[in-house]
Amino acid sequence: MRRKSIQFADQKQEFSKRPSKIGRRSLSRSISQSSTDSYSSAASYTDSSDDETSPRDKQQKNSKGNGDFCIKNIKQADFGRREIEIAEQEMPALMALRKRAQGEKPLAGAKVVGCTHITAQTAVLMETLSALGAQCRWAACNIYSTQNEVAAALAEGGFSVFAWKGESEDDFWWCIDRCVNVEGWQPNMILDDGGDLTHWIYKKYPNMFKKIKGIVEESVTGVHRLYQLSKAGKLCVPAMNVNDSVTKQKFDNLYCCRESILDGLKRTTDVMFGGKQVVVCGYGEVGKGCCAALKAMGSIVYVTEIDPICALQACMDGFRLVKLNEVIRQVDIVITCTGNKNVVVREHLDRMKNGCIVCNMGHSNTEIDVASLRTPELTWERVRSQVDHVIWPDGKRIVLLAEGRLLNLSCSTVPTFVLSITATTQALALIELYNAPEGRYKQDVYLLPKKMDEYVASLHLPTFDAHLTELTDEQAKYLGLNKNGPFKPNYYR
Repeated sequence: MRRKSIQFADQKQEFSKRPSKIGRRSLSRSISQSSTDSYSSAASYTDSSDDETSPRDKQQKNSKGNGDFCIKNIKQADFGRREIEIAEQEMPALMALRKRAQGEKPLAGAKVVGCTHITAQTAVLMETLSALGAQCRWAACNIYSTQNEVAAALAEGGFSVFAWKGESEDDFWWCIDRCVNVEGWQPNMILDDGGDLTHWIYKKYPNMFKKIKGIVEESVTGVHRLYQLSKAGKLCVPAMNVNDSVTKQKFDNLYCCRESILDGLKRTTDVMFGGKQVVVCGYGEVGKGCCAALKAMGSIVYVTEIDPICALQACMDGFRLVKLNEVIRQVDIVITCTGNKNVVVREHLDRMKNGCIVCNMGHSNTEIDVASLRTPELTWERVRSQVDHVIWPDGKRIVLLAEGRLLNLSCSTVPTFVLSITATTQALALIELYNAPEGRYKQDVYLLPKKMDEYVASLHLPTFDAHLTELTDEQAKYLGLNKNGPFKPNYYR
């Protein structure tokens, strides 16, 4: 059943971002509203400070003599391979899919261009797509997202990867263009996280865009942009909205954030949570995960919300619903996870207590108005990677994490098992769009069929030695269901 697009009013935001003229060796501390700053990524355990030469100025080749990549250091490949092997153990569904389908090669002939966080988990996905027959070229969806050793392992394995941790904004767009603009290679599938790759092809290579068979998008920001194109009648490609699939919303957004919020805060600040007053802005699935984790650690948690349904859920879960202005002077930690812009503005930042920790768990860096802190009267002091003190003239300071970008993927890592669920959903969406007969999908944005969501979930159950109960014929008839599913209607989220 096709789900028509949610209507977003402001069409003017449609792909309005442009690459800046920041030098490619400059520190990546731009205040750009583009999603080069919006995404953040898994922390890389390798220190990139030992070599300040831009990867763009290096000539590197893997052991087979292939140089169609641009990464930090190909010599880190062995370390990256070990990380990928660890991730494979926690991604059972992708490994099962690889084993079951590689004989059939359902993606034979597919030329997938991707723009996601380049981590060990993404590497397992890319190698699965390759095993299923696809050719892949990849860039990172965020300037801080790449695990350099993983990028090296992928390059050594023959993948065309263009990414390194700490890219400038100019580097970011250059890497995307290197993925797309290559002689004799026409992509026919897009796997995107945030819409920047889709935007680049749509704007720079319109003829190429028209030949794309399908787009798979996993983020709320990217889906928003696709719906804008659809509403304007400019989407000439069928697209799959993975972000709103059950397997993304109820697992990745909730459970991933429930574990990684604490990890990100601990790694950056060593803060103790017991007794701390925390305000979480937004009570969607991400906010629910954050609140549950902080409450379990003994924090006093406040919630802000605009949606009365989510607000009521917060109240019934035992959280006090407030306006941000009511608690901004007293809280120790401020966490945004709304998907909106200007949730925390300069007025709020001015009123925060000394030592308040400010961070974002939403998809975009637009939630905290970091640009308002780039003024002459305020002093920025780098404490450690992704941790800054912003100091007021009277000596008050706040602790800003990841410059307002996604905390967990900038400053820590995320649970591999949860990412297995999302990655398997992405792989199946690519297979579905690539193999769909002409006419099944029109030039619109679609949700995954519930049968596919349930299949992804079922692939992960053996990890827990979980045994599903089967309906009897009588029970199935009573409920009006097929014994084998789907068990939920298509509108269920």
